Amino acid sequence: MAGALVDEAQLAAWGREFARTLRARAVIGLSGELGTGKTTLVRAIAAGLGVREGVTSPSFALVHRYGGARGNVYHVDAYRLRPTEDARDLGFEEMLAEPTAVVLLEWPERLGARAPALTHRIRLAYTDDPLRRRLESE
Repeated sequence: MAGALVDEAQLAAWGREFARTLRARAVIGLSGELGTGKTTLVRAIAAGLGVREGVTSPSFALVHRYGGARGNVYHVDAYRLRPTEDARDLGFEEMLAEPTAVVLLEWPERLGARAPALTHRIRLAYTDDPLRRRLESE
């Protein structure tokens, strides 16, 4: 579905299906302007990984950890970070030391060289239709 136009329900369905294809120790970068649906997509991916608790945005906490059916799922929001000062304190090394970890990283571009290597990149963008987003994945 790379380059597809999706509504919110289709985005959630895509996220759940994408989760089923993930191999452990994955780092997924989610990019897009504010409000394009990154956290909605994180919720869907987490649900697809067996997370049963409510997934919320870690904008102020920066990192949330959830127990999934196949291992821990980390949701990281780098929007408010300063790459050289804050990124080293997020604990990526500890997260990725877990053989079953999945890291969902919103705003990876804000971390610059301090961002962990991404195994997948997903971009969401506004379209002329306010109910649809462009979804690109690689």
